[in-house]
Amino acid sequence: MIDNYLLQELVTFSQTKTLAKTAEQLNVTQPTVTRGMQKLEADFGVQLFSRQPNRITLTPTGDLAATEAAKLLHASQQLVTTVRNFDQTQHRLKIGMTIPGPLLLVAQVTLPPQSTVADRLLSDDKISDQLRQHDFSLIFSNHSIKTDQVSSRFIGTEALSVHLNKFMYQANQASVSFSELKDLSFIVMADIGPWRSLIQQAIPNARFFYQKQRDAFTEITQYSDFPYFSTTLSIFDADYRTQHAQDDSRVEIPISDSQASMPIYACYLTADRHQVMPLIDQFVAVMPEN
Repeated sequence: MIDNYLLQELVTFSQTKTLAKTAEQLNVTQPTVTRGMQKLEADFGVQLFSRQPNRITLTPTGDLAATEAAKLLHASQQLVTTVRNFDQTQHRLKIGMTIPGPLLLVAQVTLPPQSTVADRLLSDDKISDQLRQHDFSLIFSNHSIKTDQVSSRFIGTEALSVHLNKFMYQANQASVSFSELKDLSFIVMADIGPWRSLIQQAIPNARFFYQKQRDAFTEITQYSDFPYFSTTLSIFDADYRTQHAQDDSRVEIPISDSQASMPIYACYLTADRHQVMPLIDQFVAVMPEN
């Protein structure tokens, strides 16, 4: 078996092109690198280096060996990271989400000690990889994932509403469609995951003023008549409850379109089912019924 430190010397030499720079980068002496290269050739049983007076270069075989060594070292480091991440999951749960709604549910459940919750939305296309690598124990998404390693459980449905000035004609209806909101301007929080592209595509000719800071969003809605959105999970948001209680100029109207209802799934490694299922049961229990 070839030692990793020899492979690292080979990869570093392929990058720096000189013995001196290789030794300097690896914080070893130049004779150490020379001996390592000789041992590496002996271990492979092939010539990896072309030696000329005052110069040493990689042979074509050496170039191939360096490329493959870099891949092997990366895989070795990934193995270490995966094992360490898995060990952490044995002591705490790491929760992430690609949609914002479940973040409001976290305060309604009892998390295991030392659990952590990501404060930013994750990329939807990396859920399976992040679970397999044990970056997260549980990831909430708006779609189900079923593979040989990953499972999902349906949590419930989050439904979208719009808050309109009570003197608007749409505000006198029991519900409103996206098309009936055309041409309006809305104040919207910036980090709302897939809801953002949904409203942009579904409401004709609408304008959206996105706010990154919650304080700015609250102040603008307080001193203006811009419509804004909420969902059935907004009742768990203390800022929303305060704002809604003080808001006497708007009424909340459910949006009737089917795409205004977003399913929520808890995705997890099938092997971790017994660890995460008690927590998932809590999320199901607190999820409001539409």
